[in-house]
Amino acid sequence: MEDPLKRFFAVLTLASLGALSALGAQLTGYISDEQCARSGAKAKTAAEWIKPAAFESCVQKCVKSGSPAVFVTEDNKILKIDPASMDKVTPHLGHKVSIDGKVEGGTVTIESITMLKMN
Repeated sequence: MEDPLKRFFAVLTLASLGALSALGAQLTGYISDEQCARSGAKAKTAAEWIKPAAFESCVQKCVKSGSPAVFVTEDNKILKIDPASMDKVTPHLGHKVSIDGKVEGGTVTIESITMLKMN
């Protein structure tokens, strides 16, 4: 016979994990394009492959050519950008940014975005 207390804690744990995946977040990273981000995916950090002098123009050119915009975290994880957030992202192509938003299933929905100085 199954212990009801163990079952309760198992359900509670699963519910908590599900809620965590959709929590709001404040993240710092870069608005890149998927092609460039994938080419730098083996680096440990985004700063290892992002060259500030050329990054902005390269990202803008690649997005214009059809490579979708993505958010790259400082620890070099690539997140897709929710289509509803694209208008907020477009002025920041190739910039280092801080975003407030929600990450769920590898996609970020952006509530607000602020440009930061690249090092």
